[in-house]
Amino acid sequence: MTYLAKPRLHHPSLTKNKVGYTRRDYEGKVSTLCAGCGHDSVSAAIVQACWQLDIEPHRVAKLSGIGCSSKTPDYFLGASHGFNTVHGRMPSVLTGAYLANRELLYLGISGDGDSASIGLGQFAHAMRRGVRMVYIVENNGVYGLTKGQFSATADKGSVAKKGATNSDAAIDLAALALQLGATFVARSFSGDKAQLVPLIEAAIHHGGAAFIDVVSPCVAFNNHAGSTRSYDHVRAHNEALNRIDVIDLAAETVVQGSPEVLDVPQADGSLLRLRRLDAGHDPTDRLAAMNALQRHAAAGEIATGLLYLDPSARDWHAAHRTPPGALNGLGEASLCPGSDALARINASLK
Repeated sequence: MTYLAKPRLHHPSLTKNKVGYTRRDYEGKVSTLCAGCGHDSVSAAIVQACWQLDIEPHRVAKLSGIGCSSKTPDYFLGASHGFNTVHGRMPSVLTGAYLANRELLYLGISGDGDSASIGLGQFAHAMRRGVRMVYIVENNGVYGLTKGQFSATADKGSVAKKGATNSDAAIDLAALALQLGATFVARSFSGDKAQLVPLIEAAIHHGGAAFIDVVSPCVAFNNHAGSTRSYDHVRAHNEALNRIDVIDLAAETVVQGSPEVLDVPQADGSLLRLRRLDAGHDPTDRLAAMNALQRHAAAGEIATGLLYLDPSARDWHAAHRTPPGALNGLGEASLCPGSDALARINASLK
């Protein structure tokens, strides 16, 4: 019953993480989405990942656009900062917030309509600029709020609930992110929590633009026979390339495993341990990741897991050598350094 508020008091025996919060402290309001919607599973995965990583909720800023997916930030991290933008414009608003205050962790939540149609240009520039954020697309292949029309990510040949067949080629956002220069690209399934939670944790640790395309079925309009975004279809065609663990090097001793295991250090000192399920896939090779997506798609399979990772990624602030700390905290002396400083800048440009 969504009109009932969640109780504020928690049972004292609930397990707390290292910063003193229970998992309930990372939740939001009761969801108003359809029962069984894949998006609620994504929200639960975000809650679990942030709780396990001991992230203080007030250090997080979550932004979204328009659509069923963009309602979901209301259902997780209720004590964090939040901003609901207009349709397709989430990336530019997030970029502005990130430039003003790099000290927050930025979560961008979007949908296939929000990012692959009206917001496609915004998505492209956020990826190529290397804005440090976790950009999650909850991808169901339809416009759920406007009664189930095909979205731009719907597979060619997929069948709508009322029988229409999609004749348009699909936009593969993961492939596009790879081409545009994203330094962390993954795909997952909302029905596979064991895969999705570690991917979100890894994306949070990443030092650049991290993108996760999550196949998230719409139970109202795209969960039927003939749909390529239904629970049954995705479970039958899901081909995981790897499984990952996020390891805190300060707390654990790392022992290298078998050749099927690949350890990738991260800029923040953590370690990603990948257990290869596809021995031929190298997640540090961008071209190999593109080929893997195309190869599996041609076979009618959905490649999931960590597709590509650049362990040496730099974010926008590092690339442009901005001052340390939050720009919104600079004082007048820094913002107006005087005519001598301006003269030196002008001289350096001659």
